[in-house]
Amino acid sequence: MIKDNLIAVKNNIETACKKRQPDMTEKIKLIAVTKNHTVEEIQQAIDADAQFIGENRIQEAMEKYPALNRNVEWHLIGHLQTNKVKQAVKIFDFIESVDSIKVAEAINKEANKINKVQNILVQVNLVKEQSKNGIYLEDLPSLLQDIDTLSSIKLCGLMFIAPNVDDLEEVRPMFKKMYKLFREVQQMHFTAAEIKYLSMGMTHDYQIAIEEGANVVRVGTAIFGPRQY
Repeated sequence: MIKDNLIAVKNNIETACKKRQPDMTEKIKLIAVTKNHTVEEIQQAIDADAQFIGENRIQEAMEKYPALNRNVEWHLIGHLQTNKVKQAVKIFDFIESVDSIKVAEAINKEANKINKVQNILVQVNLVKEQSKNGIYLEDLPSLLQDIDTLSSIKLCGLMFIAPNVDDLEEVRPMFKKMYKLFREVQQMHFTAAEIKYLSMGMTHDYQIAIEEGANVVRVGTAIFGPRQY
């Protein structure tokens, strides 16, 4: 089932890519989101060629990471509190949810201790949803410039979580706006940052996100089925 689901998602990604603008030629990173799914299920997905694993919670990742014994890229996509930064830096190849200089500085400190350069994305709260984390647009440029000065962090792009709405066409303008922002950020002058990734789109809206410029999508339910709580 997981293997078939993964094939279906990849086929949908391929279809969505054909609807992108001609200048959007980047390959899509499919992050398999494993929140509340077992090590066995994750192993099935990896064995079916899932190469990128996304976790929301540090505690879950700490339990699954040593048990998996698979060579994959790990992404933290959930909110990161400063008291969990040490564990996050040890496990994750990418931390997608950085939204403050406080968190970035804590990551930099812990990464420096283990001689690691931590890849991060900055989470943007485009529509100022109170229920979501992320930096507001007006504060984004200064945060990006401040992060660029941190020697043990590599700023690699932006992340966005769209509102969960019934009519998916409502989120299309938001994805368009995020892609425009992403291109603008790519034109900023940085010392070390390389703005390569725009992570947006989940199970219910990843195809629209890809059509509008995402090159990283985070898909859980469409691969693993509904979460078991």
